[in-house]
Parts: sequence; structure tokens; C-alpha cells
Amino acid sequence: MSLNDRGHDQEARYAHEEDRKFRIEVRATKLLGLWAAGKLGKNAAEAEAYAIALANLDLGAKGPQDVFAKVRADFDAAGVNQSDHQIERHRMEYMEEAEKQIAAS
Repeated sequence: MSLNDRGHDQEARYAHEEDRKFRIEVRATKLLGLWAAGKLGKNAAEAEAYAIALANLDLGAKGPQDVFAKVRADFDAAGVNQSDHQIERHRMEYMEEAEKQIAAS
């Protein structure tokens, strides 16, 4: 294998790993959104729209910080009693779940 081939191989592996991380992050954010929507009392269609909106927000400049801020603000506005720690714990659980789901697909 030439040095050039190794370089292309490494680039391909890097691109694949970055794509995998991206898909995990998006799926985890969507799962968090579905959980949060349930806490907010949203119906199935509203929950799906909320989860997608959070996933789109995650693609922004601040990423997970924007998502956390949105969920925190929505919980506060609706009077949902969830601590920052609980929200973060759920986010981490959904990261693990998303990683399992992506690995299985």
C-alpha cells in the first residue's frame, strides 16, 4: 500500500467516523426532544415536530448548549420540575442509546 493510498484510507475512516458521530448526536437530540415533549404534555405529532426542531437547533453554532437552553427554557415556561442535572443525565443516556441504535443499523 502506497503512502498516498494510506492517506486516502485514513481520510475515508475519518469521514466515516465523523458521519457516525453526527448521526449519533442527531439521534440522541431527537430522543431527548421526544422525552422533553412528553414532559411538556405534547401529543405525538407535536412531540415529533419538537424533537426535529431540537435536532435542527443542535446543528447550529453552539450545538448541545443551544438544545439544553431550549429545553431548560421550555420546562421553566411550562412549570416542568426537572433539574439541569436531570436534563443532562437524560441527554447522556440518549447518547448511549443512540450509539447502540446506530451501531445496530
